[in-house]
Amino acid sequence: MFADAVAGQAVGVERVDWRPPMPGTEAHLATVATDPRRPEANRRAVEAMLGVTAHLVDVAPASEVLGLEPGQFLHAGPPIEWDRTSGPLRGALMGGAALEGLVDDPEDAVALFESGSSVSLEPCHHRSAVGPMAGVVTPSMWMWVLEDRATGRRTYCSLNEGLGKVLRYGAYGPEVLTRLRWMSDVLGPLLQAAVRGTAEATDVTGVLTQMLQMGDEAHNRNRAGTLMLLRDLAPAMVGSGFDAGDVAEALRFVGGNDHFFLNLAMPACKLALDAARDIPGSTMVVAMARNGTDFGIQVSGTGDEWFTGPAQVAEGLFLGDYGPDDANADIGDSAITETAGIGGFAMATAPAIVRLVGGSVPDALATTRRMHEITLAENPRWTVPVLEFQGTPTGIDVSRVCRTGILPQINTGMAGRVAGVGQVGAGLVTPPAEIFPKALAALASRSAVVQPPS
Repeated sequence: MFADAVAGQAVGVERVDWRPPMPGTEAHLATVATDPRRPEANRRAVEAMLGVTAHLVDVAPASEVLGLEPGQFLHAGPPIEWDRTSGPLRGALMGGAALEGLVDDPEDAVALFESGSSVSLEPCHHRSAVGPMAGVVTPSMWMWVLEDRATGRRTYCSLNEGLGKVLRYGAYGPEVLTRLRWMSDVLGPLLQAAVRGTAEATDVTGVLTQMLQMGDEAHNRNRAGTLMLLRDLAPAMVGSGFDAGDVAEALRFVGGNDHFFLNLAMPACKLALDAARDIPGSTMVVAMARNGTDFGIQVSGTGDEWFTGPAQVAEGLFLGDYGPDDANADIGDSAITETAGIGGFAMATAPAIVRLVGGSVPDALATTRRMHEITLAENPRWTVPVLEFQGTPTGIDVSRVCRTGILPQINTGMAGRVAGVGQVGAGLVTPPAEIFPKALAALASRSAVVQPPS
């Protein structure tokens, strides 16, 4: 009304999308904003993140590279106990127990986890790993191994099973276990031979740069990335000396799974973000993760502390006859892609993604532009052609989220809320708003600002 009144008097008006900060954050925003360490700490965090280049250096069982022992299970998201687990996480844990031979029938695993006497649950993030959707990792599963050669730091992720009825979506039927055993017996060793037999390690960060120019956003669309990975590894797979039938089956599996590269994009993003951890005064988010019950974030300036709230149900498109009542709340470590500035933050690079997750092409462009308002920098390596090669929005700033009320946008798959169902759709989701004021309060309590005497 004010703007219209002024414009009606032939005076130029500039309309600004402004809103008050999140309720109750004013004092903490003032404290954090005046922390003298903050500008330099955030500059260091961004510089450390952008300085990482992830190379694919190995493929090996989780028992070897993560030290997992029988009965130890990793999962996506912040820590959680069995009695609070969601349907898809329960289904994946039940299938994982059967895969490891702890039970003969996945249904028998319920009593095993309820007792808790011989099993343990731990977030993937706590072992330098990430897992899509339920993110369950067991000792016999094979893992991608990525390394930043400048520091020797490594991150890990399991191999991608494909879509539909798969373990990471909570399915655990015979076909799921058969596929996982083939991945452990054939695919994993073959990929290991290929990676170790390739003269030059795949530059995963570089592949991400190229795929963003080719219509992928590296979360729910990885078609170009998967084909580039296949280009790099196929010659070594063929020349590995493995049975020709096994090689052909593996090539068909990878080539027919457009999401295969996601499990390399995720640890590449984690590798970069881990470099920005533990910088006092930094307000940059270094992890966003969901376990199907809770959504949690970690911040550079607050160490390993998780700030959590209830995970939300995504809005999007459903498979077949499934609908919103069939979907579980958001789940998975794959939001590490958005945390690094791709996925939902790079929707403008992949307008075709709206056909999978809903919305429109203008929505995709607007989302990428909006995410710049809550981030600290742009990534010069990951650029958006349609936005004049502007770098993707990088480094989510807790204080900017609280000041603007704009929440990070995430592209995600949707798992059925009942264990064993599998995938029911894909869509868009944001974190619960309350976790950012929680993180801001923790940052304020650690501020270097000298408080006046009471």
